[in-house]
Amino acid sequence: MRSHRQSRTRLIFTLLALTVALLAIAACGGEATPAPMATVPAAEAPATEAPTAEAPAAEAPAVEAPATEAAPAEQSAAAASAGAITFQITPGAAEARFLIDEVLMGQDKTVVGVTQQVSGDLTVDPANPAAAQIGEIRIDARDLTTDDDRRTNQLRRNILRSGQDQYQYITFRPTSLSGMPAAVTVGETFTFQVTGDLTIIDTTLPVTFDMTVTPVAENTLQGSGAATVRYADFGISIPSVPFVAGVQDDVRLEIDFTAAAS
Repeated sequence: MRSHRQSRTRLIFTLLALTVALLAIAACGGEATPAPMATVPAAEAPATEAPTAEAPAAEAPAVEAPATEAAPAEQSAAAASAGAITFQITPGAAEARFLIDEVLMGQDKTVVGVTQQVSGDLTVDPANPAAAQIGEIRIDARDLTTDDDRRTNQLRRNILRSGQDQYQYITFRPTSLSGMPAAVTVGETFTFQVTGDLTIIDTTLPVTFDMTVTPVAENTLQGSGAATVRYADFGISIPSVPFVAGVQDDVRLEIDFTAAAS
């Protein structure tokens, strides 16, 4: 009986041991289940970091964009300023003249008076010609010469009175430009109009010249201009002489020039 009881007791302990072992295994299985859950944050972590990594990348262009847009504007302004070139009329490479029609000894004649004593300058930005500026143009009227010494002397003494120091120069002070092209290219001729104050003797009146200019090189301009005025408007009178039957009221003023970058 005792032996039977001992066997029974061992069986109970054995069953208890098995139960504990199963519970331990179950416990281990229960702890293993959370393990995959621990990997979820690990899997989610890159997903969370991805937007964080992308956010600076998206913000970087937004910060740089204004700088990129501002640069061309600043560069354009600098280029416009740096691109402006001042040209001066080359001494000896310019000619100013007047032309007036008369009837001399029964025949039509065009009287021409010329001088190469012309000075002036103009500043042009090839990328923005409309902003061009033309300085005062000075013409030495005392140097005006015709094909007849008697007529030339009359110019200096009585007609233009250029023999007097206060009347030696005819001046033209530009006040506005119109018809300028959008851009200027070397070798391509362009036309425009320049309006300014023309002073002859004691009278100053607004006059518009039609201009034609050709940039023959990056540092050289060649041009011409013309306008028609009534000499009486400037207080000029032409003495009457027996062999001159008549003198037209209008005078054509012309200028040809070469200007070099200074």
